[in-house]
Amino acid sequence: MTISELREFASFAPCEQRYIRRSLDLVRGRGDALRRWARSADEARAIEKQADLYRELPLLRQLLPDVQDLGSLEPFIGPLVRLTAFDLAQNRLTGFSAYRFLYERLLGAEVRPWLPGAFCGAAALPVIRPDRRRDLLQSISEAAATAQGWSKREPVFYPEFVEAEAA
Repeated sequence: MTISELREFASFAPCEQRYIRRSLDLVRGRGDALRRWARSADEARAIEKQADLYRELPLLRQLLPDVQDLGSLEPFIGPLVRLTAFDLAQNRLTGFSAYRFLYERLLGAEVRPWLPGAFCGAAALPVIRPDRRRDLLQSISEAAATAQGWSKREPVFYPEFVEAEAA
């Protein structure tokens, strides 16, 4: 299974790979993410905002098993759509596959059934440019949007930054 996850990650565009590694560095506390990933003042502000928003992830992980009905949905889906909208608005994730790959690692396997709805909801928001909105919404397959079941297997591959050695 690790090989298939490696292959899937390798199939993503370089900007998607970079964003996934950056996001996982923030969440997992791997090194100084701001110093490692910020290439400009704008990117540094985006990383700081992302780190602030990602502080909600532990609460979302706690709420996830309790989402059983519409009454318990709002405290979970609202923040999930907000986080998704932020990540999509960064213009680094170009489709559902990269988004799903990242969020499975941010929140675990239990989030899989909720990802198509959160992705479509966030991608349709006006904070996403209309041309990107179209591309994002077209990136989700019918199979992903209408799946009758999802794997409970946790991801095992968590990509990380690798320092290039000086020659």
